[in-house]
This record gives sequence, structure tokens and C-alpha cells, in this order.
Amino acid sequence: MIENWLQALPHGITLSCRASGERGRPVLLFLHGFPEGAFVWDALLEHFAQPEHGGYRCVAPNLRGYERSSAPSEVKDYRAKFLVQDVLALIDSECGAQTPPAPLAALVAHDWGGAIAWNLANQHPQRLDKLIIINSPHPGTFLRELQRSPAQQEASEYMNMLIQPNAQAVLSEDDFEPLLAFLTARRPPTDGTTDPHTADTKRHWLSDSAKENYRWLWRHGLDGGLNYYRASPLRPPRAADPGATAVSLPIDALRIERPTLVIWGQQDHALLPSLTEGLEDYIADLTLVPLPHASHWVVHEDCERVVQEISAFLARSAA
Repeated sequence: MIENWLQALPHGITLSCRASGERGRPVLLFLHGFPEGAFVWDALLEHFAQPEHGGYRCVAPNLRGYERSSAPSEVKDYRAKFLVQDVLALIDSECGAQTPPAPLAALVAHDWGGAIAWNLANQHPQRLDKLIIINSPHPGTFLRELQRSPAQQEASEYMNMLIQPNAQAVLSEDDFEPLLAFLTARRPPTDGTTDPHTADTKRHWLSDSAKENYRWLWRHGLDGGLNYYRASPLRPPRAADPGATAVSLPIDALRIERPTLVIWGQQDHALLPSLTEGLEDYIADLTLVPLPHASHWVVHEDCERVVQEISAFLARSAA
């Protein structure tokens, strides 16, 4: 059973949250990306809350700018340090019965949620036992590819559209058809095999009811989610903006000392598989699971496999 509530945080931000499982149990915290919301984690929240699957307290916030969560109007309010602050305050509210607060059993994150998670794990490793990332690039490999790889620069070019002042209006046209198309985009297989996620072989996960769930979310506003892109310099360079070419990151800001599982759908149209190359340079304890036929939307396309990999990782790293 999923519960919903508004969590007021000490620094004036409110997050609308979804959760399953008893309070006081070890916490799994799930962070969504763009253009999604907390509801995309519901199947995982319910699964991992069951006693036979760990009996965790499973919590998924709608991040700042999404659904009924606070949505500041200034782009600067979506910088990484503020997004991390939100998640730390939510961890305190869920794990703060002890002094110091108990760490999360794991932080699970996808897309922009992963960008927050990478930062939090680097800056506050004591706040989590394990990190689980799903198709969200580590800042070190993302910066490298944005600076050096024409293929990744081309794949990320959509970011320069999303930062435009009229992006919300463009994405809202025809009852959000441009965003729905974004949710179906995928790279074709490069190994000559048949894609098992085509309409001929497997019904697409984006059903009519799923589309309505997304439209309901997007009607709350898109500018909050778009401000994540506007506030970050990690995007392809263009004539008026050097983007990632002007960025350098110190190695201390890139290291991850917690056991980390990275699940990567290889047919991601925006985040290419090369982003997983060299992760071992930054992560002391890395488990990398590439999924050849999955796309950026692997949580929807193959939820069972995602649950299987997370379960195995939690059990293995806890042993």
C-alpha cells in the first residue's frame, strides 16, 4: 500500500512523498528523473517493503520543482547543493530517530535523481550504506564525454533545447505529445539482433493509463524540472555557451567510497554506453550491470530485472 504526504523540511522546502513499509525499518530512498515523478517507483516501493523482500521502509519524494513539491521560480535554486540539501533533510526525517541519524540502507536513483545521488554519496558518504544508480552518468565520465565525444555531444544536444525560455510551451503542445515521444525514444540495437521492445514483440510500457499519469504530473508544471538543466553547466557547447568545455572537476569531488551498483540500459538514446567506461577510476567498489536491449526507461521496460539486480546487490553487499 502506498501512502502520500507532504513533508515540510527545515529550510522552507516541502516535498510531496510516496512511501510503503513501516517507519523505523531500514530505509531505501528512491529519486526520480526528468520528466518523471515519484509514482514511477511504486512497484519497487511495494516490493521491497514486503517482509520476504527485506521489509524496508521505501520512500520516493517528488523532487523540488515536481508535482506538489515546492517549485522555486529562480534557476539558481536548482543548483546541486540545494537539491542535495533537500534529500539530506528528507533522510533526517526518515532516519533521524537515532543520534546521529542512521544511514540509508541504499539510495536508489535514475536520471536527474542520479545526479543528486552521485553528489550526495561523494559529499556525505556517512548518510548511506549503498548506492544504486540506473542510467545516470557519473559526473566524471559525463564531463569527459561531453568534452571529447562528438557522439555524446550529439546525443545530449536536446539539453540545449530544454534550457530555452519557451521549452515548457513547446513540450506542452498537443497535450504533451513531444514529451510522450521522449519517453519512447531508444537507440536501435547495434549487434544485428531484433529489439525485444518493439511493438511487434512486446507491448510498450507506455500504455494509455500510463500516459494519463504522466499528463497529470506535467499539468502541475514543467519549468521546475527544466530548471535542473538550466542550472547545470554539464551540457554540450554551443556558440553562445561553452557548456561543459569550460568545466573542470577536482578528483575529490568525484570519488565514491560506498558500494555502488550501476544498472545501464545500453539502448539509451541520450546517455550512451561509453558513459560507463572508466567508472572504476572513481568508484572503489563497483558492480556494473549492462542490459543490452534496455533503454533509458529500463525501470519500466524490465522492472523485474531491475528488482532482481537490486535484490542481489543488497544481499551481496550486506553479507
